[in-house]
Amino acid sequence: MNFDETRGALRAALEARQAGKVRFIGFTGHKDPRFHQAMLARPFAWDAVQMPLNVLDAHYRSFQHLVLPECVKRGCGVIGMKALGAQNGIIVRQLGVRAALARRYVLSLPVSSLICGMQSRENLRQDLALARDFKPLTPAEMAELAGQVQAAARDGKIEAYKVGNYGCDWHHKQTK
Repeated sequence: MNFDETRGALRAALEARQAGKVRFIGFTGHKDPRFHQAMLARPFAWDAVQMPLNVLDAHYRSFQHLVLPECVKRGCGVIGMKALGAQNGIIVRQLGVRAALARRYVLSLPVSSLICGMQSRENLRQDLALARDFKPLTPAEMAELAGQVQAAARDGKIEAYKVGNYGCDWHHKQTK
């Protein structure tokens, strides 16, 4: 596949930046870190990258291990998402990890921001309290938490967005 800044979405983004409509250009995805690696390998200086980061991610198709270090090295802004595993908070529901602890894990990584979906005022209050009193987890605390979920995370099934087809036929064929 050719990478051409003069065509498609990237051209539109560059034109928008030149017109002062946007300041930063980035990309996102949540299927497989290899897609992010391929985008980072393109001859373009990305400003930001959005990716799923959570305590499970360390054990299966890990954005934390495969993409995050490259973004940090390049000075790309990193926007984390899916700190609770998905919109339904599967890490909290199935594994019993408190939402605040799961989010604290991600915020302890070298991220610029974390997208936190909130479904209630209580969620908002909880996230505001976390932000007000934020204290990063120590590397030992992070390793302990990652170890607690390792068995459940090993096959990626809890992170369904990584293993489901979700209309991504090319990827599905490549990973069979």
